[in-house]
Amino acid sequence: IASSLLVLVGLYIRLRLEETPAFQHAIEHHERVRIPMMNVLTQHTKLLVLATFSGIATFAVFYLMTVFTLSWATRHLGYTRQEFLILQMIATLFLALAIFLSALGADRYGRRLMLMIAAMGVIALGLSFDSLFASGTTVGVLAFLCIGMVVMGLTYGPLGTALSEYFPTAIRYTGASVSFNLAGIIGGSFTPYFASSLATKYGVAYVGYYMAAAGLITLLANWMLPKETA
Repeated sequence: IASSLLVLVGLYIRLRLEETPAFQHAIEHHERVRIPMMNVLTQHTKLLVLATFSGIATFAVFYLMTVFTLSWATRHLGYTRQEFLILQMIATLFLALAIFLSALGADRYGRRLMLMIAAMGVIALGLSFDSLFASGTTVGVLAFLCIGMVVMGLTYGPLGTALSEYFPTAIRYTGASVSFNLAGIIGGSFTPYFASSLATKYGVAYVGYYMAAAGLITLLANWMLPKETA
Protein backbone atom coordinates (compact mmCIF):
# COMPACT_ATOMS: atom_id res chain seq x y z
CA ILE A 1 0.00 0.00 0.00
CA ALA A 2 2.81 2.38 0.87
CA SER A 3 4.68 1.61 -2.36
CA SER A 4 1.58 2.50 -4.37
CA LEU A 5 2.19 6.11 -3.38
CA LEU A 6 5.58 5.92 -5.10
CA VAL A 7 3.88 4.55 -8.21
CA LEU A 8 1.63 7.61 -8.28
CA VAL A 9 4.62 9.91 -7.86
CA GLY A 10 6.43 8.14 -10.71
CA LEU A 11 3.34 8.38 -12.92
CA TYR A 12 2.99 12.10 -12.17
CA ILE A 13 6.61 12.72 -13.15
CA ARG A 14 6.43 10.63 -16.34
CA LEU A 15 3.28 12.35 -17.56
CA ARG A 16 5.04 15.70 -17.33
CA LEU A 17 8.32 14.75 -18.96
CA GLU A 18 9.12 16.47 -22.22
CA GLU A 19 11.06 15.05 -25.14
CA THR A 20 14.80 15.69 -25.02
CA PRO A 21 16.18 18.30 -27.46
CA ALA A 22 17.98 15.54 -29.37
CA PHE A 23 14.82 13.49 -29.91
CA GLN A 24 12.76 16.58 -30.69
CA HIS A 25 15.33 17.40 -33.38
CA ALA A 26 14.94 13.87 -34.79
CA ILE A 27 11.16 14.30 -34.94
CA GLU A 28 11.39 17.66 -36.68
CA HIS A 29 13.83 16.32 -39.27
CA HIS A 30 11.90 13.06 -39.83
CA GLU A 31 14.79 10.90 -38.61
CA ARG A 32 12.68 8.37 -36.73
CA VAL A 33 12.61 4.79 -37.99
CA ARG A 34 9.41 2.82 -38.53
CA ILE A 35 10.40 -0.36 -36.64
CA PRO A 36 13.16 0.53 -34.13
CA MET A 37 13.55 -3.06 -32.92
CA MET A 38 14.44 -4.36 -36.38
CA ASN A 39 16.84 -1.49 -36.88
CA VAL A 40 18.63 -2.29 -33.63
CA LEU A 41 18.83 -6.03 -34.37
CA THR A 42 19.95 -5.77 -37.99
CA GLN A 43 21.99 -2.58 -38.25
CA HIS A 44 23.42 -2.26 -34.75
CA THR A 45 23.99 -5.89 -33.79
CA LYS A 46 27.56 -5.46 -32.56
CA LEU A 47 26.62 -2.40 -30.54
CA LEU A 48 23.70 -4.28 -28.99
CA VAL A 49 25.92 -7.20 -27.98
CA LEU A 50 28.57 -4.95 -26.43
CA ALA A 51 25.98 -2.82 -24.66
CA THR A 52 24.39 -5.98 -23.24
CA PHE A 53 27.71 -7.32 -21.98
CA SER A 54 28.52 -3.91 -20.50
CA GLY A 55 25.71 -4.45 -17.99
CA ILE A 56 25.88 -8.12 -17.05
CA ALA A 57 28.16 -7.56 -14.03
CA THR A 58 25.55 -5.25 -12.51
CA PHE A 59 22.96 -8.00 -12.39
CA ALA A 60 25.38 -10.80 -11.54
CA VAL A 61 26.62 -8.90 -8.49
CA PHE A 62 23.09 -8.03 -7.39
CA TYR A 63 21.82 -11.61 -7.46
CA LEU A 64 24.97 -12.98 -5.89
CA MET A 65 24.78 -10.46 -3.06
CA THR A 66 21.08 -11.04 -2.43
CA VAL A 67 19.78 -14.45 -3.53
CA PHE A 68 22.94 -16.56 -3.31
CA THR A 69 24.33 -15.12 -0.08
CA LEU A 70 20.98 -15.49 1.68
CA SER A 71 20.63 -19.11 0.58
CA TRP A 72 24.21 -20.05 1.43
CA ALA A 73 24.35 -18.23 4.75
CA THR A 74 21.17 -19.83 6.05
CA ARG A 75 22.24 -23.31 4.96
CA HIS A 76 25.97 -23.28 5.71
CA LEU A 77 26.95 -20.31 7.89
CA GLY A 78 24.46 -20.76 10.71
CA TYR A 79 22.28 -17.70 10.15
CA THR A 80 18.53 -17.70 10.35
CA ARG A 81 16.66 -16.13 7.45
CA GLN A 82 15.54 -13.21 9.61
CA GLU A 83 19.07 -12.53 10.90
CA PHE A 84 20.62 -12.45 7.45
CA LEU A 85 17.82 -10.38 5.93
CA ILE A 86 18.54 -7.70 8.53
CA LEU A 87 22.20 -7.66 7.46
CA GLN A 88 21.14 -7.36 3.83
CA MET A 89 18.77 -4.50 4.66
CA ILE A 90 21.64 -2.61 6.28
CA ALA A 91 23.85 -3.25 3.25
CA THR A 92 21.12 -1.96 0.93
CA LEU A 93 21.59 1.50 2.44
CA PHE A 94 25.12 1.46 1.03
CA LEU A 95 23.70 0.45 -2.34
CA ALA A 96 21.52 3.57 -2.40
CA LEU A 97 24.44 5.79 -1.40
CA ALA A 98 26.75 4.27 -4.03
CA ILE A 99 24.17 4.78 -6.79
CA PHE A 100 23.96 8.45 -5.91
CA LEU A 101 27.73 8.93 -5.73
CA SER A 102 28.42 6.99 -8.93
CA ALA A 103 25.83 9.06 -10.80
CA LEU A 104 27.60 12.23 -9.69
CA GLY A 105 30.94 10.77 -10.77
CA ALA A 106 29.48 9.73 -14.11
CA ASP A 107 28.30 13.27 -14.79
CA ARG A 108 31.73 14.65 -13.98
CA TYR A 109 34.10 12.03 -15.40
CA GLY A 110 31.97 10.14 -17.92
CA ARG A 111 29.60 7.19 -17.74
CA ARG A 112 31.85 4.78 -19.61
CA LEU A 113 34.83 5.48 -17.35
CA MET A 114 32.75 4.99 -14.21
CA LEU A 115 31.44 1.68 -15.50
CA MET A 116 34.98 0.51 -16.21
CA ILE A 117 36.11 1.50 -12.71
CA ALA A 118 33.09 -0.28 -11.23
CA ALA A 119 33.88 -3.40 -13.28
CA MET A 120 37.38 -3.46 -11.81
CA GLY A 121 35.75 -3.26 -8.38
CA VAL A 122 33.61 -6.27 -9.28
CA ILE A 123 36.70 -8.24 -10.27
CA ALA A 124 38.47 -7.34 -7.02
CA LEU A 125 35.42 -8.28 -4.95
CA GLY A 126 35.09 -11.57 -6.80
CA LEU A 127 38.70 -12.53 -6.13
CA SER A 128 38.22 -11.85 -2.41
CA PHE A 129 34.73 -13.39 -2.21
CA ASP A 130 35.72 -16.49 -0.27
CA SER A 131 37.89 -14.80 2.34
CA LEU A 132 35.32 -12.07 3.06
CA PHE A 133 32.05 -13.99 2.92
CA ALA A 134 33.33 -17.03 4.79
CA SER A 135 34.98 -14.95 7.51
CA GLY A 136 32.74 -16.55 10.14
CA THR A 137 31.96 -13.31 12.00
CA THR A 138 28.86 -11.18 11.73
CA VAL A 139 30.97 -8.05 11.41
CA GLY A 140 32.96 -9.61 8.57
CA VAL A 141 29.88 -10.83 6.72
CA LEU A 142 28.17 -7.45 7.12
CA ALA A 143 31.27 -5.69 5.82
CA PHE A 144 31.30 -8.03 2.83
CA LEU A 145 27.63 -7.34 2.07
CA CYS A 146 28.14 -3.59 2.37
CA ILE A 147 31.17 -3.65 0.05
CA GLY A 148 29.28 -5.82 -2.41
CA MET A 149 26.33 -3.44 -2.45
CA VAL A 150 28.64 -0.47 -2.92
CA VAL A 151 30.21 -2.16 -5.94
CA MET A 152 26.78 -3.01 -7.30
CA GLY A 153 25.67 0.60 -6.85
CA LEU A 154 28.74 1.86 -8.67
CA THR A 155 27.80 -0.21 -11.69
CA TYR A 156 24.09 0.57 -11.57
CA GLY A 157 24.25 4.35 -11.18
CA PRO A 158 25.67 5.22 -14.64
CA LEU A 159 24.28 2.21 -16.54
CA GLY A 160 20.97 3.55 -17.82
CA THR A 161 22.44 6.80 -19.10
CA ALA A 162 25.44 5.04 -20.63
CA LEU A 163 23.28 2.57 -22.55
CA SER A 164 21.09 5.31 -23.97
CA GLU A 165 24.12 7.27 -25.15
CA TYR A 166 25.60 4.38 -27.09
CA PHE A 167 22.70 4.24 -29.57
CA PRO A 168 21.67 6.79 -32.23
CA THR A 169 18.88 9.14 -31.17
CA ALA A 170 16.19 7.57 -33.37
CA ILE A 171 16.57 4.13 -31.75
CA ARG A 172 17.96 5.17 -28.39
CA TYR A 173 15.04 4.07 -26.25
CA THR A 174 14.74 0.68 -27.94
CA GLY A 175 18.48 0.01 -27.93
CA ALA A 176 18.88 0.93 -24.27
CA SER A 177 15.79 -1.07 -23.22
CA VAL A 178 16.72 -4.23 -25.11
CA SER A 179 20.36 -4.23 -23.98
CA PHE A 180 19.39 -3.50 -20.36
CA ASN A 181 16.89 -6.35 -20.22
CA LEU A 182 19.17 -8.78 -22.03
CA ALA A 183 21.90 -7.93 -19.53
CA GLY A 184 19.46 -8.74 -16.75
CA ILE A 185 18.58 -12.09 -18.32
CA ILE A 186 22.17 -13.11 -19.02
CA GLY A 187 23.74 -11.64 -15.91
CA GLY A 188 21.04 -12.41 -13.39
CA SER A 189 18.51 -15.07 -14.28
CA PHE A 190 20.75 -18.13 -13.93
CA THR A 191 23.38 -16.66 -11.63
CA PRO A 192 21.96 -17.93 -8.29
CA TYR A 193 21.65 -21.46 -9.70
CA PHE A 194 25.16 -21.45 -11.17
CA ALA A 195 26.58 -19.99 -7.97
CA SER A 196 24.94 -22.62 -5.76
CA SER A 197 26.19 -25.37 -8.04
CA LEU A 198 29.75 -23.99 -8.07
CA ALA A 199 29.82 -23.50 -4.29
CA THR A 200 28.52 -27.00 -3.63
CA LYS A 201 30.92 -28.74 -6.01
CA TYR A 202 34.07 -26.61 -5.77
CA GLY A 203 33.70 -24.15 -2.89
CA VAL A 204 32.63 -20.54 -2.39
CA ALA A 205 35.85 -19.26 -3.98
CA TYR A 206 34.54 -20.35 -7.39
CA VAL A 207 31.48 -18.19 -6.92
CA GLY A 208 33.91 -15.32 -6.60
CA TYR A 209 35.65 -16.38 -9.79
CA TYR A 210 32.25 -16.37 -11.50
CA MET A 211 31.69 -12.81 -10.30
CA ALA A 212 35.18 -11.78 -11.40
CA ALA A 213 34.55 -13.25 -14.85
CA ALA A 214 31.36 -11.21 -15.16
CA GLY A 215 33.32 -8.13 -14.15
CA LEU A 216 36.01 -8.85 -16.72
CA ILE A 217 33.45 -9.27 -19.51
CA THR A 218 31.81 -6.00 -18.53
CA LEU A 219 35.17 -4.23 -18.38
CA LEU A 220 36.16 -5.42 -21.86
CA ALA A 221 32.73 -4.59 -23.32
CA ASN A 222 32.87 -1.02 -22.00
CA TRP A 223 36.42 -0.64 -23.26
CA MET A 224 35.31 -1.68 -26.76
CA LEU A 225 32.24 0.56 -26.80
CA PRO A 226 32.47 4.05 -28.30
CA LYS A 227 32.83 7.06 -26.05
CA GLU A 228 29.55 8.45 -24.89
CA THR A 229 27.94 11.45 -26.53
CA ALA A 230 27.60 14.84 -24.88
